[in-house]
Amino acid sequence: MSTSPERPTDSQSPYAPKRLREAGQSRPQSDRLPSRPSPLEDDYPTESELQSRLRGTSHSPLIGRAPLPPSEPGRSWLMHLMLLVVVGLVSALSVVAYYSFAGNTSPPPAGPQLASSSSRPVQPVIERPSPVAPAAAVASAAPVAPTSPAPAATATTATTAAAATAPPTKTAALEMPPPTAAVRGVTADEIRFGIVAPFSGPARELGRQMKLGLETAFGAINTAGGMNGRRLHLVSVDDGYEPARTLDAMKDLVDKQHVFGIVGNVGTPTATVALPYALQQRMLFFGAFTGAGLLRRDPPDRYVFNYRASYAEETEATVNWLVKVRRLKPEQIAVFAQQDGYGDSGYAGVVKAIRALNGDPDKILRLNYTRNTVDVDGAVAALHAHKKPIKAVIMVPTYRAAARFIEKTHDLFPGMIYTNVSFVGSTALADELKLLGPAYAQGVIVTQVVPAIDGYSSFVLQYKSALAKQFPGEAPDYVSLEGYVTGNLLAEGLRRAGPQVDTEKLVDALESVHNFDAGLGTLLSFGPTAHQASHKIWGTQLTADGHYQPFDMQ
Repeated sequence: MSTSPERPTDSQSPYAPKRLREAGQSRPQSDRLPSRPSPLEDDYPTESELQSRLRGTSHSPLIGRAPLPPSEPGRSWLMHLMLLVVVGLVSALSVVAYYSFAGNTSPPPAGPQLASSSSRPVQPVIERPSPVAPAAAVASAAPVAPTSPAPAATATTATTAAAATAPPTKTAALEMPPPTAAVRGVTADEIRFGIVAPFSGPARELGRQMKLGLETAFGAINTAGGMNGRRLHLVSVDDGYEPARTLDAMKDLVDKQHVFGIVGNVGTPTATVALPYALQQRMLFFGAFTGAGLLRRDPPDRYVFNYRASYAEETEATVNWLVKVRRLKPEQIAVFAQQDGYGDSGYAGVVKAIRALNGDPDKILRLNYTRNTVDVDGAVAALHAHKKPIKAVIMVPTYRAAARFIEKTHDLFPGMIYTNVSFVGSTALADELKLLGPAYAQGVIVTQVVPAIDGYSSFVLQYKSALAKQFPGEAPDYVSLEGYVTGNLLAEGLRRAGPQVDTEKLVDALESVHNFDAGLGTLLSFGPTAHQASHKIWGTQLTADGHYQPFDMQ
């Protein structure tokens, strides 16, 4: 039996003084627990264990404490200092390398940085105060501890800081989207449209009246505040009703005047030049003063819109009235037409209408004259030479040539019925005929694509009021009324397109116009397959004093 002191055996007295075991003496088997030892066991080492620890030898760790790392022989405080210096140098070199790569010669200025826990670069906030709380800003501005373990983490921090403070001009991605590309002819306060028309020569009154009507509509809209805050402006270029001058006029509007679209161009022969150029530019070609078929393709050209009825519809209405109401035979009808695309369109309409009535188109007499002249002698001679009597002439001219033809045939063919399509220029024709005398004006018929200007419909009264305000002293006219309708219909499309207007949006907006009631007595409609708003024909007839009276052509 050992003489060394033993632990108290009383398990009920855990707080009794404990005795040290001698070296080599093990714990009695009865005192060992089969499971995890109690936290109070082995808290007191033996004398040999204490001496061993004092001599620096390794021993078992204390129960309940984390194991100490093994001693690193040879490392001193000097090596710790050298390690810190190396880490600092690597961090500094990483920052210098980043700025050398990014093209910056100096580090970003000190200041609060946006903290980021993501690898994505922080984008700059433009003209807005930083939402970082003061505590977060101070924390992010605090210097990095010198014990930063890895150069890669330092480089990531430097990249984030550089991205947060780099100037906007050197940053690839900004929050603000790039500005919308400028639309030609559209500024913050104006939309510019162009018109090519005759402002000189024998047909100059047609161009003047069409421009007058458009400017009356634009002026009324501008007085009311404009279209979505923008004024509508019309730029005009004269082509003298000569196709050889039309292309240069169109290029002037596009290249020099920078117009947004074309509106109200006058003439068919000039349209044969202007239309292809406009389509190449993919620009709007709206409300031309012509009823020619080349502007009415099936399906329609996307950028071409017409207000008026076609020449085919006008001449069909006239043929039906002559045959069904006046009881004429188709072979008793002749056509006096300008020898170009305008005259051809009118003549084609007559042929189509007579064929529909089971007539013989080959028997139709065509009488021609040259554009921009009043030389009608050849046409008069051909009428004289025709063997079968002619009782009606459907005329497809301009006003001066029409007046000269009536003047030279009126007395030779008493009772002749003279009809004209709307392009003739109703007011100008009436003025020319009044100069010849009341007998020359009496009974001359003009088909119209707008209501009678002597009427009292709401739209006509609105037109007259706007014309008197915008252009005092100007008399109402059928051509200017058509220009006024065209301008207001275009404005309806602009209103629907909204403030961010461009050609494609305007085309889509115009195609959404269905059953629009402008007050004309007929509804106006467009669509993806229908780019002619109106098909209505009004009949008017001159009195001896030169006024037009409406009549029913049905």
